[in-house]
Amino acid sequence: MCTVCGCGQDSASVAGAGARPSRGEDEQEHRHTHPHAPQRDSGCGHLHDHGEHGHDHRHDPSHDPENDHGHCPDPVHTHARGNRERGLHYGAGLAGVHVAGLSQERIVQIEQDILGKNDGFAARNREVLAAHGTFALNLVSSPGSGKTMLLVRSIEALRARLAIAVIEGDQQTSNDAERIRAAGAPALQINTGKGCHLDAHMVGHALDRIRLAKGGVLFIENVGNLVCPAAFDLGEAHKVAILSVTEGEDKPLKYPDMFQAASVMVLSKIDLLPHVEFDVAACVAAARRVNPAIEVIQLSARTGQGMPEWLAWVEAGARAAAVARDDEPATLRARVAGREAGLANGGEGL
Repeated sequence: MCTVCGCGQDSASVAGAGARPSRGEDEQEHRHTHPHAPQRDSGCGHLHDHGEHGHDHRHDPSHDPENDHGHCPDPVHTHARGNRERGLHYGAGLAGVHVAGLSQERIVQIEQDILGKNDGFAARNREVLAAHGTFALNLVSSPGSGKTMLLVRSIEALRARLAIAVIEGDQQTSNDAERIRAAGAPALQINTGKGCHLDAHMVGHALDRIRLAKGGVLFIENVGNLVCPAAFDLGEAHKVAILSVTEGEDKPLKYPDMFQAASVMVLSKIDLLPHVEFDVAACVAAARRVNPAIEVIQLSARTGQGMPEWLAWVEAGARAAAVARDDEPATLRARVAGREAGLANGGEGL
C-alpha cells in the first residue's frame, strides 16, 4: 500500500478555471507537513513468511558476503507464504503488505500515523460539506472504467436541477477537467504527480476554492487505481466503485479493500455485454461476498440504459444532505457564512 511506499505526494498541484489563489499561509486552515514518504525503519529488516508454516527469523548478512544486500546488522526477514503451485503471498503478515527494509510492526505504525492524519483532515472536510448541505461522492475505479463519461452524462442530466461541482484527480494533465467544464459544470484539477490517489489534505485545499451549494453535489473523480484510494477517506458521503464489464467479474475478489469501502458498485458499459464474456450474476455475488451491504447499479452512460436509477440515487442523496444541513446547529451555519464571505472577498472561486 502506498501509505508506506512514499509515492510522491509532494508533487501534487491544484488548478482550475476560476480557481482563486490560496489564502496566505497565516490564514491557511489546512497548512501542515504531510510526511507521505516515511523515514526508513531504523529497525531495518523486511518480512517474509516461510512456506506454509510461516515463521520469522534473523539473518546475519556477515555469515555470507553474497547474502549482504544492503541490510543493517542482524536484519529481520520473514519469507512469503507459498509453494510452487500457489505462488507467493506477501499480504499474509501483520501489516497485510510487504516493504523491503521495514518490519511488519513498523509498517503498521507508519500506516496508522499517515491514515490518522488523513482522517483528521477528512473529518474537517466532512464538516464543511455537511455545513453547506452538499452531497459529496468519491468515484473510484481502475483507469478506463468510464468514470468521466458517467460524470459528463450525469452533469448533462442534472445541471438544470442541481448545483454541481467536480474535483478531478489525475497524475498529469487537465484533460478530464476540460471535458467536465465543456459539459457545463465547474471543475478543479488536482494533479498528484507520482502520487497514486487523492488524500483529504488535497481535497481540503480544493474545497477552499469551490463554491458549495445547499442541496448540491460534489463529484470527486479519484485517480484511476483500485488499491490505494480505498484506504483514504476524503470526507465524502460515499465511495462509489465503478467497474466496467470489460474488466472481469472477479475484480471485487481481487481488490476486496476497494469494494469493502464502497457503498455502491456501478457496473458500467453494460451495452457491451453482448460482445464480452462477463457474468453479471457472478460479479454481483463476488461484490456482496466482500461487502454484503453494497448497492449495485447497472448502466451504460453511452446509451442511457440504467442512468435513471443512478440519477435518482444521486438526487436522493442531495436532498438528504440539504435536509441534514437545516438540522445543523447555528455555529456551523455561521462558519458557512464566514467561509462564503471569504470566498467573495478573496476571489470568485468555482
